[in-house]
Amino acid sequence: MPHIDLILGADHGRRRTVRTEPTQRRSTQRLDTLLDAAAEITDELGFERLTTQMVAERAGASIGTVYRYFPDRVAVLHALRERSVERFRLRIAERLASVSTDDWWSIVETALDACIDLHREEPGFSVVHGGDRDLADDGEPEIAARMASVIEAEFGEASDIAELRFRLGVALEIGGSLINRAFTRDIDGDPRYLDEAKRIVREYLEPHLAGRLIASNAA
Repeated sequence: MPHIDLILGADHGRRRTVRTEPTQRRSTQRLDTLLDAAAEITDELGFERLTTQMVAERAGASIGTVYRYFPDRVAVLHALRERSVERFRLRIAERLASVSTDDWWSIVETALDACIDLHREEPGFSVVHGGDRDLADDGEPEIAARMASVIEAEFGEASDIAELRFRLGVALEIGGSLINRAFTRDIDGDPRYLDEAKRIVREYLEPHLAGRLIASNAA
C-alpha cells in the first residue's frame, strides 16, 4: 500500500482561520453547517459576492454565530479553502489505498482523479480550488510537496527533492486549471479537457522524472 500517511499527515505550519476552534461534536457540526452554506453560495454566486449575512441566512443561524467562528467573509473563504484542501488530501489517500501504484504516473494520476471527483461532488470546490493556492512552508504547493514525498517513498530518492516538488507543483497547477476549465464548460466535466489535462501533465513530467529517482525503496 502506498505511503498514504504522507498525504494525511498533520499541518504543523498551517495557519488556522477559525476564530473559535470547535471542541465538541455539536460545535463541529455547527461549523460544518456554516461552511456548507458558504460552499453553496459560492457555487451559485461566486466567492466575490459572499457575505457573512448570506452565510447566516443560508445556514439558519444568527449573524452572531457566524462571527463566533469567523471575523469576516475573508476568513470564511479561507476556512472553506482549508476544508477543501483537507478533503482533497483525504480523497487522494482513499484512492491510493485502492489502486495499484506501479509507477510515478499512477500516483500523479490518482491526484488528478481525486481533483475531478471533488469538482463533481464537493459544493464550492470548483470556485474555491480555482483561486489562490495554499502554499507549503518551502513555498511550493502543499499537495505537490506531499506527492513528492509519496513518490520518493514508493520509487526511490529523488536526485533533487526541491526540483521534484517544483515540477509537481507546476504540473498540478496546469492540470488543476484544465480540470477547472472542464467543469466551467460542462457541469459534468468536458471529457476533452479532462483527457488533455492528464496528457499534458504526463508529457510535462516525463522528462523531469525519468531517470531522476535513485535506488527504489518500494517494498
